[in-house]
Amino acid sequence: MRWILLLPLLVLLVLFGLSNRQEVMLGLWPFDLAWAVPLSVAVLVIAAMAFLLGALVAWAAGLPQRRQARKVQAAGTLLEAELAELRGQMARDVGPAGVVPPAFAAGPGTNLARLPRRAA
Repeated sequence: MRWILLLPLLVLLVLFGLSNRQEVMLGLWPFDLAWAVPLSVAVLVIAAMAFLLGALVAWAAGLPQRRQARKVQAAGTLLEAELAELRGQMARDVGPAGVVPPAFAAGPGTNLARLPRRAA
């Protein structure tokens, strides 16, 4: 799928480069420098620099969201560890099936009463 989208763009870039081979002089104002380069190379280099500048701006704009995502992920990891600890503690408190924990046994100081069983 990627090649279906990339191939026409590459063909256009090659055609652009072959169609614009006349030389242009590129100069940098404060310096007395000039660069004789084919027009297609000049345009493509400027476009690549603009793309990299845009990518840098987009990356910098995403910094706060990435920082917040890291905080949320750390909090989620902490909560998962706490939940696992509480589940383990509850499993130890309940104990094996069929055994009544001492807190639920009827005895002095509790509001529970033993009910007499009827003979079968």
